Amino acid sequence: MSTHHEVRVRRAYEEPEDTDGVRVLVDRLWPRGLAKEKAALDEWCKQIAPSSDLRTWYRHDPDRFGEFERRYREELAAPERTEALEHLREIASTRTLTLITATRHPEISEAEVLARVLS
Repeated sequence: MSTHHEVRVRRAYEEPEDTDGVRVLVDRLWPRGLAKEKAALDEWCKQIAPSSDLRTWYRHDPDRFGEFERRYREELAAPERTEALEHLREIASTRTLTLITATRHPEISEAEVLARVLS
């Protein structure tokens, strides 16, 4: 039986915390202006990110978040994403997992959707 640890969402530009556990960037693009050392990432899992088409359609419009979440969950069923999702599940089963995103509004980002899927 696997225990489930906390899955958190944080902005890439926030200072890392000791309680972050494993820090995984889940954006397709590297955060603008952020040095790799300052990011303090354990992994960059860009294959889990939403498709460019979905990202372009969504534009982080709060009114579209519900539909974005539905479409992104569909995308997560694609073979190239299921493997990455399984990898994140494995991490979350053993340690705290912090999903890192560069977006200004992490509460309406793919990281938030992933946290819900993984919780």
